[in-house]
Amino acid sequence: MTLLDDAYAAMAARSDDDAARLRYYARLSDGEMVMLLEHEVTQGRVVPRIFDLQDGPVVLIFDSEEKLAGFAAGAAPYVALPGRVIAQQLAGQGIGLGVNMGAASMMLFPPDAVDWLAGTLDGDLAEDEARPVLFHAPDGVPDIVVAALETKLVSAAGMAGQGLLCGVTYADGRRGHMFAFIDAAAEREAMLARAVAEALIFSGVEAGEIDVTFLRTGDAGVAAMAGLARGFDLTLPDAPARVAPQPPGTDRMKPPILR
Repeated sequence: MTLLDDAYAAMAARSDDDAARLRYYARLSDGEMVMLLEHEVTQGRVVPRIFDLQDGPVVLIFDSEEKLAGFAAGAAPYVALPGRVIAQQLAGQGIGLGVNMGAASMMLFPPDAVDWLAGTLDGDLAEDEARPVLFHAPDGVPDIVVAALETKLVSAAGMAGQGLLCGVTYADGRRGHMFAFIDAAAEREAMLARAVAEALIFSGVEAGEIDVTFLRTGDAGVAAMAGLARGFDLTLPDAPARVAPQPPGTDRMKPPILR
């Protein structure tokens, strides 16, 4: 079972649950998918294999090479791309998307669903100059939103030192929630802001809003959030230490095998 299989099963079990359906879209967008091609990639040119069905043309993608091989009954040319990239490339072309065809988690998306997903992923982020005057604990943030942030930010490891989710009151009296990325790489800021926005969208919480800001260690805002915010560790895990193999017979607990 893959993460997409799990999301499909949860969606199928609750067919009237919009949140479960949105979480499936999130998995589809973030996961690496393999797309069936007409032929091997040549000179950087990718030509997806298009199937003309009764309801229109579709491109087929799978969340594993095994599922693709099972559908194609053997080896077949493919390219691996994030689901979001595939949806954005197909948007506006009147082409649908077949996901995991032949498997238990197969889905067929019409062109308008592909366009909706691409539009959601491409949505503009509004900028604001509101000035925080008070931070407080992030009370009232649904667990489903926190879980969506944790899942979404796994792929952001190494782009910032940490993330802080905090309640905030602005100078104009507005109250809300803020997610602060600490020591983020400047070239990754737009990607990180979009990750938070997508986590909120795909969590299924209506009328939710989380402002995003970028701070550096030592900023007054970081100190003000200390002890109040919910932290998210975004550092890369340490690589396991490489242990040189010992010659046979040097470890008393592992005597050499005699042949």
